[in-house]
Amino acid sequence: MTFDKGGWRQGAACVAALTFDVDAESPILAAGRRYADNAMAMTHQAFGPKVGVPRILQMLDDLQQPATFFIPGVTAERYPHMVEQVLESGHEIAHHSHTHRTAVNMTFDDERADFDRALSALGRFGISPRGHRAALWQPSWRTPLLVAEYGLKYDSSLMDADVPYLIETPAGTVAELPPHWSLDDWEQYAFLPEPRIGEIIQSPLVVADMWIHEIDAMRRHGALFMLTCHPFLTGRAGRLEALRTVIEAALERGDVRFSTCAALAEAALGDPGLVAGPLNPVTASEELYPDY
Repeated sequence: MTFDKGGWRQGAACVAALTFDVDAESPILAAGRRYADNAMAMTHQAFGPKVGVPRILQMLDDLQQPATFFIPGVTAERYPHMVEQVLESGHEIAHHSHTHRTAVNMTFDDERADFDRALSALGRFGISPRGHRAALWQPSWRTPLLVAEYGLKYDSSLMDADVPYLIETPAGTVAELPPHWSLDDWEQYAFLPEPRIGEIIQSPLVVADMWIHEIDAMRRHGALFMLTCHPFLTGRAGRLEALRTVIEAALERGDVRFSTCAALAEAALGDPGLVAGPLNPVTASEELYPDY
């Protein structure tokens, strides 16, 4: 196992971040306003804030572990009691866009407006988020600049590493906390006939085994176990028990440190071994891929 006494891992072989994207109806409505008339689809998503989040909070309390909840602005407005439950439980709440529309398809002005609306929605609860995760993990090249400009400390959307790194922007430095699709419950459990958000219902036992394997591999490589779950998926009883098994296995290893994303970002920003560099400029796509 690899250890860093003074770096972002703070002596652990691996750092685990448990994150929950409380999307609720937002990704379905982002696919088309017409889906608001589909009662099955809407209630399928509403299970997350209504049932999934309370169950997840109880499980986290049982195991005494911290988590970060990324909540879109529209979800916060629609389910204020759920937001208050997360706050009362002492977990971090972070920025996850307002409407769950991808920034890739927005102008920068539209992205800024959506970003600002989400801040206002969370601000009504007294929340000043420390970090951001792009809807669908699809930021634009300008998103880190927006994150820094609004005073947030981290982003969790990019996938070119499996350890934290620093991005230098004209508005300041932000920590990037990379996620990955293999550590996302959406790719394991998401199924809906319309809109087609996925077509798989994997066994929770298989998923737990896969994620425990990932933890052990990351302990060897000194990596970040950035787990992303959605309460409308992992909030289902059998899946939640699989997640409990994963967390318990990590705790049994004795060298895995659990952290909120905000605390992890602070550790990364204070790590003298991490050197900040610029993300590709706004014109990156044209400069890097001139033949396309």
